[in-house]
Amino acid sequence: MTWFSRLFPGHSAQLQALTSGQQQAVAAWQQLPAADLRRSHYRCRYVLVDVEASLGSAPAEAPAAVAAVAVVDGRIDFRDAFEVTLVDPERRAPAAGGQTERRAGEESGGIGASDALVALIRFIGKAPLVSYNVPLVAPAVEGILARSLGVDLGLPWIDLAWLMPDLFRDVEPAGGLDAWLAHFGIDVIRRHDALSDAFAMAQLLQVALARAARKGFETPASLLDLERARRHMHQSA
Repeated sequence: MTWFSRLFPGHSAQLQALTSGQQQAVAAWQQLPAADLRRSHYRCRYVLVDVEASLGSAPAEAPAAVAAVAVVDGRIDFRDAFEVTLVDPERRAPAAGGQTERRAGEESGGIGASDALVALIRFIGKAPLVSYNVPLVAPAVEGILARSLGVDLGLPWIDLAWLMPDLFRDVEPAGGLDAWLAHFGIDVIRRHDALSDAFAMAQLLQVALARAARKGFETPASLLDLERARRHMHQSA
């Protein structure tokens, strides 16, 4: 039994179920070079990630959907987005607001969950990942990729929940993500929908990058350092 099988009991059988094409795609992803975290925000690619819960389940246990939106060189291309639907649409928890007419780059169980998740890691590449409340989002994303593809994502996560209060000490609105979006006038088409929320967070990241660059935090590595410092101060307080 391999070390990975010991960490994830029953996982070998799942890996054996992958087709040769899927295994080759996973291997190709694993061989991608790591992102250079010392490049300027405006010369690199970030990927915003959000998850949606299934009815009656926590996202980490059974994510209904995983969505990703890229911010490349500081810009959002609304075609550069992806969503994987992992459960029957009727099992997706209800979202607030109206239905979106399109779901960019959507992949669903109709083509096979493994194919969709392979497409997701291709979309992500080795970019640094960003979300709001990473302790909720990261286990859901990393867990489903480990269980389904045998992938140890191993990418850095940047948490806007920690960065925003440090970058905007004169603001610090109470109320979490909703308050930050409202403060900066960022509209959300359908709140608690993974793709819609990821687009909103991408816009929030643009605001954060502009402020961070003015404060001398000009790279993904500097944002990670800033987040670690804030966490340390919070734990020490």
